[in-house]
Amino acid sequence: MNDVAAFEVGRLYTNDQIRFALEVENLGGIRPSLDAQGSVRHVAVLTAAEDVGKVVSENPYRDKIEGEILTYTAQGREGDQELRGRNKRLIEQYVVPVPFFGFINVGRQTYRFLGLLELLRHYQESQIDTKRNLRKVWVFEFRIHSAPSIVPLSDAKSISAALLDESRRQKGWSQDEISVEDNDAAIVVGTDTASRELVRSQLLLLEPSVFERFLRRVMERSGFADVHVTGKTGDGGIDLNGYVGQENDFFAGTHVQVQAKRWRHAVGSAEVNQFRGALSSSAKGVFVTTSHYTFAAIREARHPVKPCITLIDGVRLSSIVTRLQLEIT
Repeated sequence: MNDVAAFEVGRLYTNDQIRFALEVENLGGIRPSLDAQGSVRHVAVLTAAEDVGKVVSENPYRDKIEGEILTYTAQGREGDQELRGRNKRLIEQYVVPVPFFGFINVGRQTYRFLGLLELLRHYQESQIDTKRNLRKVWVFEFRIHSAPSIVPLSDAKSISAALLDESRRQKGWSQDEISVEDNDAAIVVGTDTASRELVRSQLLLLEPSVFERFLRRVMERSGFADVHVTGKTGDGGIDLNGYVGQENDFFAGTHVQVQAKRWRHAVGSAEVNQFRGALSSSAKGVFVTTSHYTFAAIREARHPVKPCITLIDGVRLSSIVTRLQLEIT
């Protein structure tokens, strides 16, 4: 086995190479390395590639990479997860710039190095496990830093500290952006929670363009008229246009523009603000996602002196789909 003194983005490594180079355990998706005082030196975070061919019952909420964001479910395959042990080690990066080495499994005992990871936020949500039992899990969102492309182990701590400092400075790091609205507050009374979560897991399997077309059906069934998907036409973020139906006494004819994000990771205030800037001056904005919104995003949507944006998260959307009895295809 070759000794590893540095990890290179995109290069393949065996499980043993990762294990011995980082001095971590042999198994598990979260593998911290501790010093003599019990403090975390660094963490290896291993994820699996999403397999869209698997049915929902096998793994309804797989880890997913969306752009530069890795959405990662904590350890614990069945039953409610707790934020302790290895799971709790991850949130230490909020305070101490511990290097997180990200790897994705590409075959038996073989992993590709993604780069250093930055923890953006963590939150609890409901999911259905492989036995279709409802449970509470912890979800972590990481930004994948693919630069520098080579990370020497001897310099990992200083590199991680510099990356996190620069990223947080540019992104306007705040507690409101790492906090996510409690999605349980949006549960519609009378809606079966497990059924709703199954609907959400099915929505997450749709391709983005299919998701947009499905939302057109949702809007039409909800009473909107002349609904159409804009497609990739340089619309600045507007995915659907529609008009409130004439049966609505108060808002008939109102132009509604929708941005649709079939995401697992949370929507922040920047996305909401950018969407507002893309809206027609006469249109009402509705932001729809299969995920959640940060506190900062919710505050931005309800800004007292800017046009209000309606937010529909995954919980609310699943409840609407269930109520309308729409089949997801």
